[in-house]
Amino acid sequence: MNGLLIGRFQPFHFGHLEAVYFGLSKVDTLFIGIGSSNKSHQERNPFTADERKEMITSSLDKKTLTRVSIHYIPDLGDHSKWTYSIDEIIPNYDAVFSNDDFTHELFGKRGKKIIPVELKDRQNLSGTNIRQMIKDAKFWEDFVPDGTRNVLNMIDAKNRLQDL
Repeated sequence: MNGLLIGRFQPFHFGHLEAVYFGLSKVDTLFIGIGSSNKSHQERNPFTADERKEMITSSLDKKTLTRVSIHYIPDLGDHSKWTYSIDEIIPNYDAVFSNDDFTHELFGKRGKKIIPVELKDRQNLSGTNIRQMIKDAKFWEDFVPDGTRNVLNMIDAKNRLQDL
């Protein structure tokens, strides 16, 4: 069975990592969709799709990488067409992993199997919170895997976030 996990991963953090492993516990192959892939250098979407892909791939071990496939999912501006556009990007998937009610609704209307993903430590593990901590030079490193931390340091995320 194949599953789909969609997220913006701005940045990829330990909650996302746990969602990947949760998805892999339920399916053979997990397609990871990098949402809002056509947006970057914005307050809500500061990192590029390629940067986010690097955060993910550098945070997963080699064995796990053999079971995932990463795809870019652009925003369309038309929610009724969004899930159908995903079908053109992502090969056949049997289930959608998400914690987002709107995503559940959109895929549910199409009869797709939805598997809720429990949020881990949502107070700390949110992209919004982590971006703010990076921007304010507060201690954020313990909330992201080493791969993500390395990418964020390499691209000088603090200055990028402060400039937005």
